[in-house]
Amino acid sequence: MGSPMYGFHNQNNILYLKLFFILLFLGCIPDRTTNLPSNQLLATPTSSANSLNLTSALETLSLDGYFTFKNNHHAAKDFGNTFQSLPLAVLHPKSVSDISSTIKLIFELGSASELTVAARGHGHSLQGQAQTHGGLVINMESLKAQQMQVHIGEQPYVDVSGGELWINILHETLKYGLSPKSWTDYLHLTVGGTLSYAGISGQAFRHGPQINNVYQLEVVTGQGEVITCSENKSPDLFYGVLGGLGQFGIITQARISLEPAPKMVKWIRVLYSDFSSFTKDQEFLISSENSFDYIEGFVIINRTGLLNNWRSSFNPKDPMQASKFNSDGRTLYCLEMAKYFNPNETDVMDQRTESLLLLLHYIPSTLFLSEVSYVEFLDRVHLSEIKLRTKGLWEVPHPWMNLLIPKSKIHDFADEIFGNILTDNINGPILMYPVNKTKWNNNTSLVTPDEDVFYLVAFLSSAVPSSTGTDGLDQILTQNTRILEYCDRAQLGIKQYLPYYRTQQEWKAHFGPRWQAFIQRKSSYDPLAILAPGQRIFQKAIPIL
Repeated sequence: MGSPMYGFHNQNNILYLKLFFILLFLGCIPDRTTNLPSNQLLATPTSSANSLNLTSALETLSLDGYFTFKNNHHAAKDFGNTFQSLPLAVLHPKSVSDISSTIKLIFELGSASELTVAARGHGHSLQGQAQTHGGLVINMESLKAQQMQVHIGEQPYVDVSGGELWINILHETLKYGLSPKSWTDYLHLTVGGTLSYAGISGQAFRHGPQINNVYQLEVVTGQGEVITCSENKSPDLFYGVLGGLGQFGIITQARISLEPAPKMVKWIRVLYSDFSSFTKDQEFLISSENSFDYIEGFVIINRTGLLNNWRSSFNPKDPMQASKFNSDGRTLYCLEMAKYFNPNETDVMDQRTESLLLLLHYIPSTLFLSEVSYVEFLDRVHLSEIKLRTKGLWEVPHPWMNLLIPKSKIHDFADEIFGNILTDNINGPILMYPVNKTKWNNNTSLVTPDEDVFYLVAFLSSAVPSSTGTDGLDQILTQNTRILEYCDRAQLGIKQYLPYYRTQQEWKAHFGPRWQAFIQRKSSYDPLAILAPGQRIFQKAIPIL
């Protein structure tokens, strides 16, 4: 595993004869997608005769895993719950060769076939990015059976399947006193999924995103080749795949950098009423040598009983003053920080924490603290998931929007968005925190603003059913549109994170001067545009120009 595969397994040699007849048949079918714009691809029907022959072609493969051709509606949905595209089939691979052989077959079918491939992890895409209408979805979690390999030493690392969940990696590496350096806020996501975007959380100011903490990848390209790549071996593919939105290959294995893991976390929250103080303190902390280990911020609009809600997980430093604080009708800003430590380091950690807090300008009565285990802190969002699932509120539409805002424009952005567009409470948090671009590798496919410091601003609204029977989805989508229109009109120089666009022209604007390198990589590693059609960047059967 890891060396390129240029042909099928020996037991699949008979496939060539069958392929000849299938290609002959498909070549007689008019190409109905060539003149369609990319945003209409999902609406393209697949004829029953075409589906039957494609199914027959897939069934000729000898696999360790298996295909399912019925009851695949789960693969037509995702966490965003606003897009649904039913695939022709789902592959449940048990080996990397299953994925390689399948993509190789689809590549051999050529552009006469409409079949495309989408890799699906834990299903947490937001706008159908891991879906394919009438195509093939690969259930990457089927690869999890591969055992993780933890390597200790001066530069410890762990080799994991692309379909492995980060929560499982945490538990496995902790057995060796180690853990990955950079995380996402929610750990029940697959490695291949987060590495295809970036993987950002409150540790990114120190370690960069998850794509900065990878030593090596194993990738199956759009031609079915299995290639092991790193910064020294096939670096163009390595950096292209990291943050590459699944366009150049499917990540089947990753080598993740590790560090010694702490046992405990001092978890702190404070509030600000002044936006300028809030941003200055965040920017100070991410630039300080001896700062916290995790820094994130939230915008809170008209939230009743805010501090009382915190008491379930935190203790107020001054209970009397905290009880008098009123958050009703106010726009407030929460700074959330964490300091990692081991039990024998408690005194030193307390001193460092106190010295840092003395330099900040928060509202004194809003200081809340807690001490939790490292695992409990990292897996904190999962507790919220459990609560929401019990109330039937987890599988509602999530029209989330994530933006990267240059530091120089964050005040203009906040004045308009929180002063004019979002003037009332919304169903979900708004994250806002800065990161240092100097900690990010510019060789990856990820596109960020042109300043050294920029903010991640995430609007995490949920369309929760109301007493009137409406779910608020249209209202949230309208708000998102107004925000994007303002950013464009004011020329703020933002970039979308987890981007969503409908046309290739919009994608060209997103990538800017890096667009040519992006399409060159597409031509090299997925020339037929087989992979990740749900991103709506390229369309199969249309030349990549």
